[in-house]
Amino acid sequence: MAETFTSRTIDVVTGASETVHDLTAACAEFLRTAARGRDGLLNVFTPHATAGLAVIETGAGSDEDLLEALRTLLPADDRWRHRHGSPGHGRDHVLPAFVPPHLTLPVLGGALALGTWQSVVLVDTNRDNPQRQVRLSFLG
Repeated sequence: MAETFTSRTIDVVTGASETVHDLTAACAEFLRTAARGRDGLLNVFTPHATAGLAVIETGAGSDEDLLEALRTLLPADDRWRHRHGSPGHGRDHVLPAFVPPHLTLPVLGGALALGTWQSVVLVDTNRDNPQRQVRLSFLG
């Protein structure tokens, strides 16, 4: 079978507060047309210097636990050299070193091969930029 590559960008509005935004349904919708039942890989990428992507459990408190852990690890205070934007914004530019802006996930039979409690999420601590893009790319 010949390999094919399909890519699409989706727009995500994250709002004016730190957030963990679930992308799992958007990934599944993309794969319905892009993978058409095939096996392959889904790459998820966000072209922003202040956001990242993760695979975590959502809806049971883990999303808020992740944000709290990031607040502890990367406090929004005046310690950062990068100082434009809201107070503590420099920490948002450090976030992608801990929560990278990319993921590659297995696709089996046209569907994400995630564990029972796993979700694909956009992690955004930057309150200054609520308009985000995420690129979904399927190779299979």
